[in-house]
Amino acid sequence: MSSCPRKQYGSNSFQLLILNQVKYYLIAGEASGDLHASRLMLALKDADAEAEFRFYGGDLMAAAGGTMVKHYRELAYMGFIPVMMHLPTILRNMKRAKQDILAWKPNVLILVDYPGFNLDIAKFVKAQHICPVYYYIAPKIWAWKEYRIKNIKRDVDELFSILPFEVDFFEKKHHYPIHYVGNPTADEVREWRLSHPSQGGDGGGSPIIALLAGSRRQEIKDNLPMMIRAAKEYADKGYELVLAGAPGIDEAYYKKFIAGTPVRLVKNQTYDLLSQAHAALVTSGTAALETALFGVPQVVCYRIPASWFWGLLRKTILKVKYVSLVNLVVDREVVRELVCETFTYDNLKKELAAIIDGPSREEMLQGYQEVWERLGDQKAPDNAARLMVSLSANKASSGRH
Repeated sequence: MSSCPRKQYGSNSFQLLILNQVKYYLIAGEASGDLHASRLMLALKDADAEAEFRFYGGDLMAAAGGTMVKHYRELAYMGFIPVMMHLPTILRNMKRAKQDILAWKPNVLILVDYPGFNLDIAKFVKAQHICPVYYYIAPKIWAWKEYRIKNIKRDVDELFSILPFEVDFFEKKHHYPIHYVGNPTADEVREWRLSHPSQGGDGGGSPIIALLAGSRRQEIKDNLPMMIRAAKEYADKGYELVLAGAPGIDEAYYKKFIAGTPVRLVKNQTYDLLSQAHAALVTSGTAALETALFGVPQVVCYRIPASWFWGLLRKTILKVKYVSLVNLVVDREVVRELVCETFTYDNLKKELAAIIDGPSREEMLQGYQEVWERLGDQKAPDNAARLMVSLSANKASSGRH
């Protein structure tokens, strides 16, 4: 393995490498994985018109083609208590995936993030000598559970990274070569902005404060009420409060939190919302990076049950200085993070005021330019797909897994 070369490839040369129809089995366990996997599938089709897909995933992957075995809604549990409560279901889904992979006999297994589930699948597939294991969107072991590097070295044939700082972590610290293929979120935002040139900035009408409260029910429950409490006073000052609904979360769930408040819910319009927002309150994750790439000043929020305990854990066990991808990419604090015990009403109110019309606003916008520079302009799914097709053809011709 070696890092992805920083050059453009012609798809025709890769199509010549295809020896037979390739069967790809993909596993994505949440909404963001569904998005990234679907774009990878389309890129694989461009590089290999005969590609066949079977997957655990979501609606976007289904639209890309292939056979869905399980929807990610049946997999997406987070936190110790929810996982333990649903452990029988999780174990059944793992067993079903292993049986299905064994029966279908794919040429390649592609795992998309979701390491708790996917690394167990990788171990099984490797032990059974079924096919090569490719991991698209590397597990974030630099932040948590670094010991998983042993599993990755043992069970993963090729690792595809979407974060530039991961190259040093895996290659220099752990001597495990990987492929940095670019960042798909940057690709998606860039493409959206090019196709919507008339949208951007605050536009006309009332200024908007966007609320992005996570993609899982537990995240929404833990973070949204405080976000609304801190932002609602701005509704009296002419601001519109707009909540971005996550895929897979029904409107009825959101209504429990926004009923009787000035918050308006929109579904499947996150990029439209960010293109018009003046400021945002964002739960840490991909949404924070998207918000930065749209040039929207933000406060990153993340509360979980027993925050005092997790605050202590963060200081003693977590391996990183920051929790938001924005700050991690540039290795400095560009956006303010309110996590665990620091996520209080007073802190959130203060930081929101600072990005609406305070000094933090312009500094943050300048920092966002550095984020763009660090991520680069490579097209992640295209690069990953071409590499996967080439690697698969080479391994097939040599008879290796």
